[in-house]
Amino acid sequence: MRITVQGEERECPGGTTAGEVLAAQASLAARVNGAVRDLSQVLAEGDAVEPVTFAEPAGREVYWHTSSHILAQAVKRLFPEARLGVGPAIEEGFYYDFDLPRPLEPQDLERISAEMGRIVGEALPLERREVTRGEAEERMAAGGESYKIELVRGLPEGEPISLYHQGEFVDLCAGPHLSDTGRVGAWKLLSVAGAYWRGDQRNAQLQRIYGVSFPTAQELAAHLERLEEARRRDHRRLGRELDLFSIQDEAGAGLVLWHPRGAQVREIIEDFWRREHRRRGYQLVFSPHIGREQLWRTSGHLSWYRENMYAGLEVEGQHYLVKPMNCPYHILMYRSATRSYRELPLRWGELGTVYRYERSGVLHGLLRVRGFTQDDAHIFCREDQLEDEIVGVLDLARYMLASFGFTDYEIVLAVRDPGNKEKYVGSDAGWDAAEKALVRALERAGLPFVRAEGEAKFYAPALDITLKDALGRGWQGPTIQVDFNLPERFDLSYVGPDGREHRPFMIHRTVLGSMERFLGSLIEHYAGAFPLWLAPLQVRVLPVAERHAAYARQVREALGAAGLRAEVDERDEKLGWRIRHAQLEKIPYMLVVGDREAAEGRVAVRHREQGDQGSWSLEELVGRLREEVAASGPRP
Repeated sequence: MRITVQGEERECPGGTTAGEVLAAQASLAARVNGAVRDLSQVLAEGDAVEPVTFAEPAGREVYWHTSSHILAQAVKRLFPEARLGVGPAIEEGFYYDFDLPRPLEPQDLERISAEMGRIVGEALPLERREVTRGEAEERMAAGGESYKIELVRGLPEGEPISLYHQGEFVDLCAGPHLSDTGRVGAWKLLSVAGAYWRGDQRNAQLQRIYGVSFPTAQELAAHLERLEEARRRDHRRLGRELDLFSIQDEAGAGLVLWHPRGAQVREIIEDFWRREHRRRGYQLVFSPHIGREQLWRTSGHLSWYRENMYAGLEVEGQHYLVKPMNCPYHILMYRSATRSYRELPLRWGELGTVYRYERSGVLHGLLRVRGFTQDDAHIFCREDQLEDEIVGVLDLARYMLASFGFTDYEIVLAVRDPGNKEKYVGSDAGWDAAEKALVRALERAGLPFVRAEGEAKFYAPALDITLKDALGRGWQGPTIQVDFNLPERFDLSYVGPDGREHRPFMIHRTVLGSMERFLGSLIEHYAGAFPLWLAPLQVRVLPVAERHAAYARQVREALGAAGLRAEVDERDEKLGWRIRHAQLEKIPYMLVVGDREAAEGRVAVRHREQGDQGSWSLEELVGRLREEVAASGPRP
């Protein structure tokens, strides 16, 4: 039979496997006709085969998925009574959930890791076998795997069911996997956490073991160093240490309390946001936090977003719901008057706080919350204005991100699945116009993008921008959606030059996302050491002794008059302790004032990273700090 291997045609005997034709490659699995398969996959006439390596996401997923099976086998050997949950690969490693007779302790992870080493040393082949639903249930029942039986019974009728065998261990799994356990080079079990079965807090709580693995010990060590750096930058820890924010049970899970310093950073960002939007022709609006149920019925939220909306309240016989989004209010504002084509485009922005129900298991500091403020805006425009408006949003987003130090990002164009158009609302003409406008805008901006078919929301194509932080990690950033569904639902129109009514296009967009998530990304990007323009406290004045406090206050007042944020630390502590404390708080500048400074009208300057900067006059200090603010921040 003839097959194609990495674009080259080859003649092979019948029964040849993917692993046999890729034997010379460092392949973990095979991509056969675009789908990732085991190396044991038997090839057929005309198949196109490519290697899948650890360098690509698909290869790492296979590697980590197999590692999770090795972990599960090790746990079953040490705890035969353990019942298995699920064990997938995740973004940076793997985990497996277990129902165990007792809580795991740190020494248990050491024992499990050692047993994994023995399993790797045995180089057990992973063999895939397709079975019937009855056979799968019988095999899982024989091992007492009640959770697996539940999974089997939940599989759709007609879907292939497969079991993977490695030595005495058998697991229900779709695969693919490595050819044998010996291909895993180095691993580390990282932690244990509680996890509700199937993510539902009404179910049993299992113990989830997290781990990661790499082909070499050197790669593993480098990864662990990155994890340690990520822990050092964790916004939850820094938010507490720098007194920026808190999330407290008494207030409610996922609801953020902004402390004065965190509120100061947020105010700086919001003031910049408002100033830049006004400069670019946006008008700012405000909308209420609740709305009548009928509004959300008309918008479609009650039919496709209800599970993420909070229950409402009764007011004078009318049911009101807490808003999960701002767009219906902006639409009502548009509809409140007859609009002419001459008025368009209308650009309306709002820092609007919304509330969405998220399961407690997915809440994560500022990154996943239940109440958050979107830097939201909606643009109502004609079709001939659509491309220019998208270009304008892209330019604004790039400028805003660059102002905060984010210059590396990835763009995904999410479009509908052309083979399954019934999943989407709207006409082909509307979808085509919206998609073409997005593509042309990206091309004009010179921005590379990846096209993702089937990833669009049911009502519109979109651009999703993932920004990269100092560690190269991705964060959800700007989104741009072209919507022709909501204008239709709310019967929006404008009077054209022909005197007739026409339907406007509507662009939904954010350039930062939510203030909460963006602040979380900023904290981690800078490890809490904000640039001078963003620092909640820019200068701390440190009098050497009590007699120097009056001069220290004069210095603070001079800095405040120059628009700089400063305070005096008059605590009855040694100077060295107060300097150290200011450095731990990541305050950019410390000014030490004693007898000499007070007599000469000068300050001894220390920088949080560069140390002693010498003696400066107040005029020199103010000038230099203003220059640094201007250089590190956005244009005025």
